[in-house]
Amino acid sequence: MPVHKDDEVRVKRGAYKGREGKITACYRLRWVIHIDKVNREKANGTTVPVGVHPSNVEITKLKLNHNRKAILERKDRSTKSDKGKGKVTAAEKAMQQMD
Repeated sequence: MPVHKDDEVRVKRGAYKGREGKITACYRLRWVIHIDKVNREKANGTTVPVGVHPSNVEITKLKLNHNRKAILERKDRSTKSDKGKGKVTAAEKAMQQMD
């Protein structure tokens, strides 16, 4: 699931590992997201958000809208349809050869 603004995430890798917060900005051109509690202080004293790569975070809470709900329902349907499918066992193969 792609990350979006207002999703809640936890940083899994890097210097800010373990920090949690809400996504405040997504820069898809630079492959970076800004999280509200991941900041650093500049030399002049101002705080700036640190860019984190989206692959280094784990989504803890989704901001659901109608499009994202549809994606989740579609994925749920596909996993349910795969439930009946599986590997053929040796016993089933032997039964097929007998027929």
